[in-house]
This record gives sequence, C-alpha cells and structure tokens, in this order.
Amino acid sequence: MKSQKAPTKSLASRLFRERYGFLLLLPGLLFFIWFRYVPMLGNIIAFEDYSPFKGFIDSEWVGLKHFKRIFEDAEVIRVLWNTLLLSFLQIAFAFPVPIVLALMLNEVKNQRVKRLIQSVVYLPHFLSWVVVVGIVTIFLKTEGIVNKGLSMAFGMEAIPFLQQPGWFMPLIVLEVIWKEAGWGTIIFLAALAGVNPTLYEAAIVDGASRWRQLWHITLPAIRGTIVILLILRLGGVLDSGFTQIFLMLNPFTMDVGNVLDTFVYFKGIQQSDFSFGTAVGLFKGLIGLILILAANKIAKKFGEDGVF
Repeated sequence: MKSQKAPTKSLASRLFRERYGFLLLLPGLLFFIWFRYVPMLGNIIAFEDYSPFKGFIDSEWVGLKHFKRIFEDAEVIRVLWNTLLLSFLQIAFAFPVPIVLALMLNEVKNQRVKRLIQSVVYLPHFLSWVVVVGIVTIFLKTEGIVNKGLSMAFGMEAIPFLQQPGWFMPLIVLEVIWKEAGWGTIIFLAALAGVNPTLYEAAIVDGASRWRQLWHITLPAIRGTIVILLILRLGGVLDSGFTQIFLMLNPFTMDVGNVLDTFVYFKGIQQSDFSFGTAVGLFKGLIGLILILAANKIAKKFGEDGVF
C-alpha cells in the first residue's frame, strides 16, 4: 500500500514545493482556458440551425446539414481554391525568404553592420496590417508614387494595381515578405548560432569553399528547424490571415481574393448565417489538423524529429 501511495504523495509534495512557479503559470493557463477552450463550446452551433433568440440549447439540431452545404455550395469551392492557391504561393515564395536572409546575415562578420541590418529588417513586423496596407495603397494607387515613377521613367499609363485581380495575390505575398521575413530570421539565426565552429575550421583545412560550407554544414544544421516550421505552416494552410486580406479586398478583386477567413466573416457575421460560418471554420481546423499529422509523420519517416 505504501508503494502505491508514494507517487501521489511525491506529486503532491512537488506541487507544494514548486507552488510559486505554478502560480506564475496560472495567468497564462487561465488565459488559454477562458479565451481558447471555453469558446470552443460554441462550435455546437455548427450542428444546429442556430438562432440567437433561442440560444444554444433550444435551437434545432440538424446534424451534418451545414457541413454538407460546404461541398454543395459553388462559392465555398471557389473560396477554398483561392485559400489553397494563396497559401501555396506564400509557402513557395514567402517561407524560404527568412531562411535565405538568415544565411546572408550569418555571413556578415562586422557585428555593427549586422545589428543595423537586423534592426532594419525587423522593424516592419511591428507595424500593424492597417499601416502596411495603408502604405501599399498610397504607393500603388493610380496617382501614387509608383505609377508616377513608371510614367516619368517609361512613359507608361497608370496601372490600377489595387483593382486588377491579377495583381491581388502577388501583392499579398510581397506584403507578407516585407513585413515578416526579417522577424522570421530570428529562429534560423538562433539555430545557426548553435553550429560548432570547428566544423567550419575543418572544412577550411580541407579546402572547402564558402558555398561548400553552406551546403554541407550550415544547411544541414538548420534542416530540423526548417522542417518543424514547415510542418507548422502546413497546419495553417487554410489560414490566410483575415486582417490583411479584408483590408486589401474590394469589389474588383472579390472573386480572386475572398478566402475562407473573410468568407466566414461575410457569411457568418454580415449575413447572420452563424451555423454555416461555424461549420466552415471547423472544417478549416480539421483540414489543418490532418495536414499537421501527415506532415509530421512524413518528416519522421525521413529521419527528422518532427513537432511531436
């Protein structure tokens, strides 16, 4: 009996001994419980014809009716395609930029110059999307500085960048690169700081060039970090960022720019179709979970640690 009670007693004594440490965790824990887990109870309306006047309990239960609508609604299919295409473009073009930037910064030997460059590339991260989109709008409007420069340099007519559907996704990707690429280098620079300097010294003795050192030492050292971040990015493949997209949307770009996040807002909030909007949000979360599990399993098969 004593041997069975020992673990419980040990756990209780440990909790009491480290009570002040757990008290420090309490505010963060309460935050996640109240603002992340408690609101998840509201997902029940995805299975109801929810009415704010009847409430969660008295609204009519309809099962998977709204989930079936996802695959029957042509607008949802179009929005899903827009979301996947935009996410693919961001992974293909925006994801590698912090890696390349971190590798370039790692080659800068002058610490003052390095810190100056880091400060400059970090700065856009601290600007809100409202400010970023405002700057882009000022620069790219038909009478903006970009069109004026093109007119003066090449005699070109004004290009309606913000109204042409073909420019919408490239502008979104470029904005993400400008705003977040510098901040994304922090993790990769931290991984590069852990590379053993003797590896480079041995490579120099063997006559390896800087490109050979980069390919055979630097990149393998951060490969695990790249894989983990890529897995996490795949988990949010249907999360395109509501604020940025919403601010960039206009009637001319709605067909190519409306993604799941904005669709849920327009459908669930503006049109008061709460149940369908919640069903689309749950569907998005389920796809993200499946992608994370699949990518994590593939990463482990190739010998990487994965996320879990």
